[in-house]
Amino acid sequence: MDEMHAVGFKPEFGAGVAEEVSAIQEELQTLKPAAGVEDLRALGWSSIDNDTSKDLDQIEVAERVAGGIKLRVAIGDVAAVVEKGSPIDKHAQEQTQTIYTAVKNFPMLPLELSTGLTSLNENGDRQTVMMTFTVGPDGQLLDETVTRALVRNRAQLAYSRVGPWLENTAAGKVDNDVMSLRSDSAREHDEAQLDSGTLPANWLVEQLKLQDEAAQALHTARVKNGALEFHKAEADPVVVDGRVIDVHEAIQNRAMNLIEDLMVAANGVMARALRKGGRSGLQRVVVVPKRWDRIVALAADHGTTLPANPDSVQLNNFLEDRRKNDLIHYPDLAVAVIKLMGPGEYMLMRPDDDPTGHFGLAARDYTHSTAPNRRFPDLVTQRVLHAMASNEPAPYSDAELIAIAQHCNDADKALRKIERDMQKRVAAVAMLSRIGEVFPGVVTGASDKGVYVRVIRPPFEGRVVQGGDGLDVGDKVNVKLIHTDPERAFIDFAKVSGR
Repeated sequence: MDEMHAVGFKPEFGAGVAEEVSAIQEELQTLKPAAGVEDLRALGWSSIDNDTSKDLDQIEVAERVAGGIKLRVAIGDVAAVVEKGSPIDKHAQEQTQTIYTAVKNFPMLPLELSTGLTSLNENGDRQTVMMTFTVGPDGQLLDETVTRALVRNRAQLAYSRVGPWLENTAAGKVDNDVMSLRSDSAREHDEAQLDSGTLPANWLVEQLKLQDEAAQALHTARVKNGALEFHKAEADPVVVDGRVIDVHEAIQNRAMNLIEDLMVAANGVMARALRKGGRSGLQRVVVVPKRWDRIVALAADHGTTLPANPDSVQLNNFLEDRRKNDLIHYPDLAVAVIKLMGPGEYMLMRPDDDPTGHFGLAARDYTHSTAPNRRFPDLVTQRVLHAMASNEPAPYSDAELIAIAQHCNDADKALRKIERDMQKRVAAVAMLSRIGEVFPGVVTGASDKGVYVRVIRPPFEGRVVQGGDGLDVGDKVNVKLIHTDPERAFIDFAKVSGR
């Protein structure tokens, strides 16, 4: 909390928020389809998220059609209940996003909304914005539309369970025990059977197989167009009796990839809908890697020549070759390239502008629209869409959108530091007993402010306080853990020879 205040954030909700929440709760006591909102509650919708996630932004349903697989991606319609300029909206615009730390989360919206009335919880009826598109055999997107719908999530599922299930299914093994795929949050809420209603037997098995088939086609097409594949591991704290005792890897799996591919497609559909409708909005871009020259040098160290100008197709071919042929060192390389790519940024998207594009995703049209419970730009996008659909004036001027984009970019930078510090605090506690050990790692930062190294297993990052001269991002190095300070978020290394 102190760190957030120090960089200008005020995570506490202010005056008027409680009253606004009460008014929204009263308004939504009875939810019926409004004019122009299609009632699709009878379809076999499902969500896939983390085991403990309670702020569910999107659900999906698929069906096979003549041209391929038709996908509907429904997003909680936060803009329908949170008024622009209201106390809740002002807080959301200032904070810009939900902040997730290892020990506590700071929601962008009040929990009564983000985990309740606007979250697409299992067995709840919700208003949504819906992106509909058909995925053709070659992964092309056809028949794109954006509309509004009333939906019901029939199955709240977990990445940790659906991922292995999909991988086994791809290998020819199908386990029909769909109850085992539910998330911990869904089990806590209701241990009863899934809300199948009038759906056919085995509906969820068929749904997941269809969604996975569509996602695989989308992914293959994106990679062909230059999307980068990072098989990366994240740090997860191991907590026992409220105390952090270790950190371990959380590996990206097939279910995470499925949702990522569907969300990239849905965000593209939304961006093109706004552009076609003549409306300005916000786009999310990584124009080109900030340090392509260093990426070229890293590739040369591995015997691969990359072109002088950024080329995502050739970069991805190089990364995939390293993943297949040098799995031990691939994580080091992936971390280095991610750091050298630089973060994404928000920019104004005018309807007549040439799409700037997202280098890492190989997407020319790309906005953020699939997480309005936890990202303010997504709420902005929904308001722009509502105004367009109702043929009303734009809710934001281009100047206002530019200001929002800049504020979100500044907040992103500050929040990345907060999240890094929190991760370091967790790791500093967990690694206290391992001071003196030597770890292989990769340099992730090198500047006048210091040299930073990320250890791959277990995943944690610290500063090289001894022997860091001459190191650059991507260098492989052995480091000895010499000191940790959880209170100050310090993890200190000394470089040692041998790598």
